[in-house]
Amino acid sequence: MTSQRRSAGTDEVDPEQWLDLYGNHLYRYALSRVSDAETAQDLVQEALAAGIQSYRRFKGQSSIKTWLIAILKRKVVDHYRRLRVRRETEGAALTSESVEHQFNHRGNWHVMPDEWAVNPGSVYEQKEFMDILYHCLAGIPQRLAEIFMLREFEELNTKAICEQLDISESNCWVMLYRARMQLRACIEKKWLDEARKE
Repeated sequence: MTSQRRSAGTDEVDPEQWLDLYGNHLYRYALSRVSDAETAQDLVQEALAAGIQSYRRFKGQSSIKTWLIAILKRKVVDHYRRLRVRRETEGAALTSESVEHQFNHRGNWHVMPDEWAVNPGSVYEQKEFMDILYHCLAGIPQRLAEIFMLREFEELNTKAICEQLDISESNCWVMLYRARMQLRACIEKKWLDEARKE
């Protein structure tokens, strides 16, 4: 059934051809995020390898190219996370302790935060913003970064996220709020730091 559905699709491409067909686009994307040719090549290789390994789970809800870009986005975040750990970047993120006082003993908000007004899709092409966003994503807990990316980059709905991460809907919303709050604080701080340098 899966093979019949895929073979009938217009985007069916042998994984061995992915590098030839999508390699340049993936490389340009990676290079625009890490500004280092060798690292960009490594990230593309990692993304292609991860795509080949998980191809059986590809549901065909997007094009192969779009799906590979989504995988590459996660690899870029992982790269920044490794950099943060290795360099122990100061002030890259809020620690979990710094937000605990904003929740009660049941994990509910003392004061509900406002909706985050920034739409990542509308500023996607702004490299400076995206660099800061990736830097901040690398600095928050991995689970929070993952749920944020599933929601904002892959545009999954709450039900799909809950199924993929095996969490409840209420837990999903709390995690999304925590991710957004920590990212907003980090992004605001980084913008301020950048403004002070100018």
